[in-house]
Amino acid sequence: MSPPLRSASGAALSVQNLRHDLKPGDPLLLLPELDVEPGGMLALTGPSGSGKSTLLHLLAGLAQPTQGRILWDGLDLAPLSESARDRWRRERAGFVFQDFHLIPELSPLENVLSTVWFSRFSARPLRGRALELLEDLGVPARSRTALLSRGEQQRVALARALLPQPAALFADEPTASLDAASGAEVARRLRALADEEGRTVIVSSHDPALIALADRRLSLRRGAEAELS
Repeated sequence: MSPPLRSASGAALSVQNLRHDLKPGDPLLLLPELDVEPGGMLALTGPSGSGKSTLLHLLAGLAQPTQGRILWDGLDLAPLSESARDRWRRERAGFVFQDFHLIPELSPLENVLSTVWFSRFSARPLRGRALELLEDLGVPARSRTALLSRGEQQRVALARALLPQPAALFADEPTASLDAASGAEVARRLRALADEEGRTVIVSSHDPALIALADRRLSLRRGAEAELS
């Protein structure tokens, strides 16, 4: 049985002896230990190909490591089946993909609600929250998503990830395709989610301004142990 995660350290996430191989004997990621507290913000940094997106997917339960433990609130994601990881992610995590994964033909409101269409949550009572999120993020709810700017689409993706009120939020290069003003706004909102709502926020990024807002930075290099600062 996994040990309790909320130990004296108060960690929300605990990683132990994590390794991920591209093929047998060819490690991409080596992470001996990592703890992230509730309401903390962690930035994954490193050159392209260093495994930032891969680690983000592992921590979010979107993939399984070659070895090691990924514990969220005492639950080890690594040995879970795909369906069990999906269930955990629906209930506890939100993910903002780098390319957004929005449906262009739908409205922003429909895209936000799409995250609950096939889950235990009912879209009807969450409609009001979805509208509030879009209004707060400054995005029109009923236009066609395809007509929105990249910055607006990024905010729709963020609203979708926040709809189920996840304890953990993951964002893959959330400012990479945005102009400076839009990127700064997204970065501020991610920091506020940790500070004001107590969510654990983990981002992968090359953006110095976003990285500077994180409490800690995990520097990755392919095949080498990650360095925490």
